[in-house]
Amino acid sequence: MKNLSIARLFEDQREELQIELLTESLASLAEITVSDINRPGMALMGFVENFLPERIQILAQTELTYLATLSPERVREAIDRLFGFTMPVLVICKGLEVPPYLIKRANECSTPVLRTPMSTTPFIHSLTSYLDHMFAPQVSVHGSLVDVYGCGLLFTGRSAIGKSETALDLVERGHRLVADDVVTITRRHGDVLIGTGNQLLRHHMEIRGLGIIDVQSIFGVRSIRLQKRVEIEVNLREWSNDEEYERVGLDEKKTDILGVQVPLVQVPITPGKNITVIAEVIALHYLVKVYGGFSPAERLNQHMLEVMKRKSAARAWVREDTE
Repeated sequence: MKNLSIARLFEDQREELQIELLTESLASLAEITVSDINRPGMALMGFVENFLPERIQILAQTELTYLATLSPERVREAIDRLFGFTMPVLVICKGLEVPPYLIKRANECSTPVLRTPMSTTPFIHSLTSYLDHMFAPQVSVHGSLVDVYGCGLLFTGRSAIGKSETALDLVERGHRLVADDVVTITRRHGDVLIGTGNQLLRHHMEIRGLGIIDVQSIFGVRSIRLQKRVEIEVNLREWSNDEEYERVGLDEKKTDILGVQVPLVQVPITPGKNITVIAEVIALHYLVKVYGGFSPAERLNQHMLEVMKRKSAARAWVREDTE
């Protein structure tokens, strides 16, 4: 499970979310472990049955207006009830003033209190987007990711099989490199897989026999992009006479990346085979199926079945024609 400290949240989002610290310290007894947000209004009113203290707690106009209707004794009771739980952080929206007793209890319980002038809904949307990114599942894959005709092709295979050379050839033909050698894949909402490169390597590539090259410097800024959705895995492997390879395309293979099923194309390599052109055709074939709404293999199979039915009917008619 990932943990996010309040200090890291404050450092990353201080300017974007316009947050300020109201308590003495950012130190908290609990770190952020989930990307969900909670409004503790019911807990302040006394119902704590379904209270979720592990979430970031948002206090806005509704909660603070409710506290303003209470007597000082009941305000302290409500705040004490809230701080009976160990919470990572409290955030005050709309720049509202808070009861001094709340700040006092927050300091005693080591629960940081932040404040933002932003309205509640935009703040929650921005904060949730940041948290979703921070807590999104990630995996690093040894391979190359290239944007080919707008389709993200992830090239995998054993070391030195030609992944980088294929990616370089595609870049030379006008396509865009996302990452080489190490591809970091993040799962976003909607089962979307986003691939990015290593921050240190950027858009450098290792070509055996030549060394490290800077793709952007050689081919220009149009030859790179920072991230791309991973849509197909292209697995490069040596040709083997003992292995059966897909020749029709009716049985589509899938691979699992972070729990998401991704189309898998296994390309056997033989001397003289133009892998770059095949990669372009893989991307175009995928786009035909996605945007064209049909599978060429299934259409051909259906056509062949119809032709065989017509020939069978014709032969039966000829046999019965005795005139």
